[in-house]
Amino acid sequence: MPGTVSPPVVRRRSPFSLIGARLLAFLAVLGPGFITANVDNDPGGILTYSQAGAQFGYQLLWTLIPITVALIVVQEMAARMGAITGKGLSDLIREEFGLRATFFTMVVLGLADFFNIASEFAGLASGLGIFGVSKYLVVPVGAVVVWMVIVRGRYKPVERILLIASLVYFAYPVSAFLAKPDWDLALKQTFIPTLAVNRDYLIVVVGLIGTTITPWMQFYLQAAVVEKGVDARHYGMCRLDVITGCIVTDLIAFFIVVACGATIYHSNHPKIDDVAQAAVALVPVAGKFAALLFAVGLINASLLSAAILPLATSYNFCEGLGFESGIDKRFSEAPVFYWLYTFLVFGGAAFVLIPHLPLLKLIVWSQVANGILLPFVVVYMLLLVNRPRLMGAYRNKRWQNAVAWLTAVIMIVISTAMVFTILTGQT
Repeated sequence: MPGTVSPPVVRRRSPFSLIGARLLAFLAVLGPGFITANVDNDPGGILTYSQAGAQFGYQLLWTLIPITVALIVVQEMAARMGAITGKGLSDLIREEFGLRATFFTMVVLGLADFFNIASEFAGLASGLGIFGVSKYLVVPVGAVVVWMVIVRGRYKPVERILLIASLVYFAYPVSAFLAKPDWDLALKQTFIPTLAVNRDYLIVVVGLIGTTITPWMQFYLQAAVVEKGVDARHYGMCRLDVITGCIVTDLIAFFIVVACGATIYHSNHPKIDDVAQAAVALVPVAGKFAALLFAVGLINASLLSAAILPLATSYNFCEGLGFESGIDKRFSEAPVFYWLYTFLVFGGAAFVLIPHLPLLKLIVWSQVANGILLPFVVVYMLLLVNRPRLMGAYRNKRWQNAVAWLTAVIMIVISTAMVFTILTGQT
């Protein structure tokens, strides 16, 4: 009829378009959680997982299940606080607990981070040492490359580079399959715990926890979430990013343990004297290609973590002291942030070049230090994330508090037992 207005046509979106929209939304926030978790598999982490497989075969695989659960809970808390408060972890500690608590976290964690940064360059030296390249060449060049990418870059391009680098970790599952492990035994010991109370066992367990759930990760992740601009509206996808990253990083750890458990554990030299030895040990069983993949993963991990870990420390200091920070800012806008980053990168690289430095001990004990310091950071996070004034309806649920508190308590107990066994000389 004339003058009649036709009803609007309602177009239903197909399931594929809905899936595509959700995928695009996920890709938009993908980055902080996935990158942070994968950087966790740094040279120290690779060495610790390799030591676990070399010394105990598949016996410590079971620890990766509770560690993954704890990692997801702790990382999710950090990301949630960043999204809801719009502030970094050091920022919140300074505002809620004062300068004394902030100074403690800055100094103690800063020292631990410096040795962790040095261990990243030690891993780079070991990885390229397989190919006969001197550390006096690769370490300075690696430091310059890392510095240029971060200082001369901006957040989004840098994030894309780091995401691509994170994909190189999939070389480790291939190495594990080429090592032809006993999968039945590996899976059995993944789900059935093998317990022991001795010095070496406790050190490796603390190292496994300390290298998987590190204090610096929480500072970097929360700062990265804030800098990316994630808020409450986008937090669902950000949480998925965090969970995906945590699962992937511990699957990579699983394959590293399996690869070394299938090779070095059954050789006449079960202890690793150098981080690159794990790659060399694959040659007789899995062939040169498996060893090459392992070495490439180690080199990639070294460069990736050498870029990220100094950022975490710089965020920690600058947020705690109220200085400007962020990759999206220019050098002139955040001079303290960038000068500190510069010192950490080149200072850590220079430390590794000291002649006759025991690189193995440096890497292993930096991971153990992470495990000892972790409870302090987790306690701060728990106190913050449960404050109604800060988090409102986004406070922790009971089960999240239970897992996080249990993680802190277990780390205190295990660390105390480890120190006791070392002091008393028990083996």
